[in-house]
Amino acid sequence: MAEVLEKKSKGGSKSAPAYDKATYLKWFETMYRIRRFEERTLFAYSQQKIRGFCHVYIGQEAIGAGLATGLRPEDGVVTAYRQHGVALSRGLDSKSCMAELYGKSTGCVKGKGGSMHFFSKENKYFGGNGIVGAQIPIGTGIAFAEKYKGTDNLCVTMFGDGAARQGSLHESFNMAMTWQLPVIYVCENNHYAMGTSVKRTSNVLDLYKLGLAYDMPSESVDGMSPEAVHEAFTRAAEHIRAGKGPYYLEIKTYRYRGHSVSDPAKYRTKEELEHYKDLDPVLVTEKKIVDNGHASQEEIDAIKESINQEIEDAMAFAEASEYPLGSELYDDNYMQKDYPFIMD
Repeated sequence: MAEVLEKKSKGGSKSAPAYDKATYLKWFETMYRIRRFEERTLFAYSQQKIRGFCHVYIGQEAIGAGLATGLRPEDGVVTAYRQHGVALSRGLDSKSCMAELYGKSTGCVKGKGGSMHFFSKENKYFGGNGIVGAQIPIGTGIAFAEKYKGTDNLCVTMFGDGAARQGSLHESFNMAMTWQLPVIYVCENNHYAMGTSVKRTSNVLDLYKLGLAYDMPSESVDGMSPEAVHEAFTRAAEHIRAGKGPYYLEIKTYRYRGHSVSDPAKYRTKEELEHYKDLDPVLVTEKKIVDNGHASQEEIDAIKESINQEIEDAMAFAEASEYPLGSELYDDNYMQKDYPFIMD
């Protein structure tokens, strides 16, 4: 958890919280790891070492940073297919994630999930889900399980602005509020569902307002700021652990690349992209750390060098790993043996 250094204004009243060096470095390390991992992922894809669908998190790293410090390790997380960064922020290691992208047996799901379907029981990370909006009822069910077991854990259920059009969202919102389930719903609004802007698909442009129809506490969050994301997760978690039911965050962010590797992103202007690049959370946080004396540029450069090497080692590990055996195709698949329609 982030350590907050209480800061007071001249009049003695509390002002915006200030965070310690360790917290800022945690945020920077998380964001830089995601950025570098995704950059090298795109490079490997260009060499056809990674195949299939691939959606990178470049530009959205501040969400992963705030997630890393705003939650407990015991809390569950489930998300959509733009998920490498979320997985890394939850503690999955770079080697097993890169190996999964390569389809190798040493991957986090033994090379069978690929880019869209990471999973880690140990880190309470439930994916990576390829069907748009499918994770929303899944996350609601995970939250139901936590309440049923009597824990004070919660489940963060993440989806994009495109998935906010799915009927399953409204069914889940209704169930969660009716049963007061411990779930934080998070819309990562990067403004484009594939290539279609929010304003072309919805009369409601402030997507946090969708939660208000169910009397669910809902708010809009600056997704380019790790501080804002951390604070929003902290507020939501405190609300839920107090037994007050679900919370909904619309986190406004921006992806710098196309929807997937096959998307040239010609539906947005150069001026729009340049505007958001000025808000780059990795660069802005680095500058803030140095300017405010939290760490020197030399310390930042050392972190970068260490992470650069970590990602290069991950690529080498993925390269050297073996592909899964064909005989393991049906391993780890759920099957109810007494189901009447299963044939020998």
